[in-house]
Amino acid sequence: MAKLELSQQKLNTVKKAEEYYNALRTNVQLSGNNLKVIAVTSVDPSEGKSTTSTNIAWAFARAGYKTLLIDADIRNSVMSGVFKSRERITGLTDYLAGTQDLSNGLCETNVDNLFVIESGVASPNPTALLQSDNFEIMIETLRKYFDYIIVDTAPIGVVIDAAIVVQKCDASILVVEAGVAKRREVQKAKSQLEQTGKPFLGVVLNKFDIQREKYGSYGGYGNYGKR
Repeated sequence: MAKLELSQQKLNTVKKAEEYYNALRTNVQLSGNNLKVIAVTSVDPSEGKSTTSTNIAWAFARAGYKTLLIDADIRNSVMSGVFKSRERITGLTDYLAGTQDLSNGLCETNVDNLFVIESGVASPNPTALLQSDNFEIMIETLRKYFDYIIVDTAPIGVVIDAAIVVQKCDASILVVEAGVAKRREVQKAKSQLEQTGKPFLGVVLNKFDIQREKYGSYGGYGNYGKR
């Protein structure tokens, strides 16, 4: 099994917010004993959903739970910049496309109890891969071996991928950047997540700055295309 390393800088950053993510972990656990596979999305990019996904997974792992973090943002992954490896890593798209066995992409990390599946090479048709039977089979197989699975997805306000992924999970969380998010966009994203038929656990208010009083607007996200 390949091994990924979470850099010391990232570890230090995670530890600074440990108390908050431990509280978030507890809230997820109190939402229901049957909620083991949690999808994390955002309205738009750059709101911190991948950081939040990583930190939630880290919190579960630090609490002694065998935890898997899946990078399912296969259009524009940033997770590869979080975890480093000295060897070539196959990923989610390789498995979904049928070119690699799932075990080849399952990686240990330098954090006890934390495992990762990276996104893999870019696909010309990411939506079809996520809609495939292989994705659902993967989730159902992995839930037998892990206490919790955190799935980082693409922004639901930009592409449909997140809604597809959430349907295969147990519940969802929406990450919103404070001082930037518009109420109507958040409400629309919340509605889309609820329409999947899976429990919506709530909103994580990220990058909160108590000095801010005004709300701005979102910028573009080139790799996802225009809305």
